[in-house]
Amino acid sequence: MSHHLSTDDITTQNPSFTTNAYAIIVAGGSGTRMQSAVPKQFLLLNGKPVLMHTLEAFYSSQLKPELIVVLPVNYHEYWTYLCTQYEFKLPHHLVSGGVTRFHSVKNGLQLVPDDALVAVHDAVRPMVDTATIEEAYQQAALVGSVVVAVKSRDSVRQVTGNKTKSLIREEIYLVQTPQTFQANLLKKAYELPYQDSFTDDASVAEQAGNTIQIVEGSYQNFKITFPEDIALAEILLNKKGHL
Repeated sequence: MSHHLSTDDITTQNPSFTTNAYAIIVAGGSGTRMQSAVPKQFLLLNGKPVLMHTLEAFYSSQLKPELIVVLPVNYHEYWTYLCTQYEFKLPHHLVSGGVTRFHSVKNGLQLVPDDALVAVHDAVRPMVDTATIEEAYQQAALVGSVVVAVKSRDSVRQVTGNKTKSLIREEIYLVQTPQTFQANLLKKAYELPYQDSFTDDASVAEQAGNTIQIVEGSYQNFKITFPEDIALAEILLNKKGHL
């Protein structure tokens, strides 16, 4: 039986934290792999931009986190127009994106207090469910740094130069978002100078000396990357709507 997380749960488990929960939704993607002139976060999914579905997923969780949307500055006006057109009224802060994902998240973190919990999530993962979001916040309150991930369903090989070797599939996890942290830990980690190896928030936190724990995710929490992903997401949403 799933347990719905409330803000009271977090303060009971870790009294050093306020009940503040924040979610930084990073929307820096372009439309290149989608063969689209419109960035992926703005493509329509069941008649509404992808980004709006993502924000609603977080807002519908028990914690109702404060929402921070990080967008390239040249898309702020367009986003405001979309919010008017689709009558999207969920309260959120709009922050300018940086040169890389690292810099975008760093900009978003400026609005997050040190004693909060903060989740960082890809705008183009609209299928994340509330149970996963709540579990990530709950575990972050306990252990500090967590990532949502799923076990690899496929065999995996590592390529080094012209040699390949098989890896143990049971030990391989595919990392998703949200990646959720005690904000003071993540903000300190983001004081590090940027490195090319910083592919996500966990890699930044790990470089700063934090241990990363895994929260089991869902294979449905995929990233909208290719045209067929929109079609699959629509099928899953429609199926969920009829349950």
